[in-house]
Amino acid sequence: MSNLISRKALLCSRRPFLIAPSNYRRLSSRTSPLQSTYAGNPTSASAATDVLHPIQSDSKSKSATMPKISPLSILPLSNVVRSLVINTISSSPLLLAPSLKIMTILAHSQNPILSPDRNPVLRFFLKNTFYKQFCAGETHAEVQKTVRGIKDLGFKGVFLCYAREVEKSPGANIDVEKCVKNEVLPWAEGTLATVRLAGPGDFVSIKVTGAGSLALQALEAKGVCHDTLKKAIDDICALGAERGVKLAFDAEHAAVQAGIDLWTLKYMKRYNKPGKGGAVIYGTYQAYLKACPRVVSNHMAIAQKENFTLGVKLVRGAYMGSDPRELIHDTKRETDECYDGIAEALIRQTPNAILKPENGEEKTFQAVDLALAGHNLESVRKAQVIRTEQAEKGEERIELCYAQLQGMADEVSCELVAEGKLAESMNSSNAQDSKVTVHGGINELIGGTKGGRDQLDLKTDIPKAYKYLTWGTTGECMKYLLRRAYENRDAVGRTREGRNEMGRELVRRVKGVFGA
Repeated sequence: MSNLISRKALLCSRRPFLIAPSNYRRLSSRTSPLQSTYAGNPTSASAATDVLHPIQSDSKSKSATMPKISPLSILPLSNVVRSLVINTISSSPLLLAPSLKIMTILAHSQNPILSPDRNPVLRFFLKNTFYKQFCAGETHAEVQKTVRGIKDLGFKGVFLCYAREVEKSPGANIDVEKCVKNEVLPWAEGTLATVRLAGPGDFVSIKVTGAGSLALQALEAKGVCHDTLKKAIDDICALGAERGVKLAFDAEHAAVQAGIDLWTLKYMKRYNKPGKGGAVIYGTYQAYLKACPRVVSNHMAIAQKENFTLGVKLVRGAYMGSDPRELIHDTKRETDECYDGIAEALIRQTPNAILKPENGEEKTFQAVDLALAGHNLESVRKAQVIRTEQAEKGEERIELCYAQLQGMADEVSCELVAEGKLAESMNSSNAQDSKVTVHGGINELIGGTKGGRDQLDLKTDIPKAYKYLTWGTTGECMKYLLRRAYENRDAVGRTREGRNEMGRELVRRVKGVFGA
């Protein structure tokens, strides 16, 4: 029995995620999951594929021991190999620099030879490498197949985005009729098609600047948008609400973000009514901006005053190369603290040192609907520890999901999927005498009453994992792919970890084939 307790204590210190804290304490008084998460000992991502040996059951009881499973084992082999190759390129300065130059040329060139949509050879290469890694498809059928595949892996849904983008601000003189015909209407048609491709519970990301010059002009001036653009956004939001699809207005460059916030709040007031199935409209908040806590606090105060549910998609940020440097936190650590602090305050519905109430008096926050979008495994685990603690205490929890970009941070996404499947199986199982051992995951649970063991009270939170992916022609997606490439360049450490995880997964599968 002492060996069992010591093994359990070791696991709890390494894997603070899903089991209720009181259940940990029954097994060991020396290790608390909250302590191990917040006391400067974050779990390394590489530990996600550690394999534990199953604990043998009492000879008088039957055991139900799960096989050794790596979270990445849910991925098709082609995904593992492609991810390994692309992460290897992204984590190598020698290979990444020329790759970025080539992709920049392809994303902006007007030469038909360098256009993926006009050059079939170039299109074939890109579509079967970078495009296939990060994007959903060029046609409705391809997108539906990709989304089905993602959900079949165990993901709860997707964030789907239409790829259309514009490059720069408009001039003073705009040909309104031409802009409506060539920019607004194609964007509206593509975004409406995206909402129709999404299913109930999915998200559609709305990139407003994709509507072109009229949108940019209105956003920069924080003014009223053109009637055709307004009708397009009205139609998109109405269709989303009708189909049960949530809509997230993407964050963009600092020059237009204030305008986007105004539009987002306007539609939240219309659609995010309390008691009507949760938020339909979400705004995106970038934690790398120094003003982010203030903006979130201000929007929460507006939501409380005007009686609507605030939808929050929290990200670290994606425009470091273009936003004014003085607006951004000085260090990555400050960005991490901002992200984690906002997430904790929203999940607990309690102000803290990072996110304070606008008037400085409230002791609690009104509940928000929250999407935590990011690739930082430590941040995800911190959030999920809080959720598990709340589940154990029977506290009311806010609506929460997690999202990672398609083709990136699969070690984070797959871990969430594995934990979700485990939690669902525990919640649906009434077995009184069983053992559950999760290998390469986060939890080891031992239940039952025989042999003097107490039955564990399994009160768990089921994490909801989503993937964010873009669809459109290969040419339309080039600017999106270029941003992903630059993001990988700016997060070399994370990219290397992803490469190493995929490498270990490939080795594990090869050994499995040869019985090693």
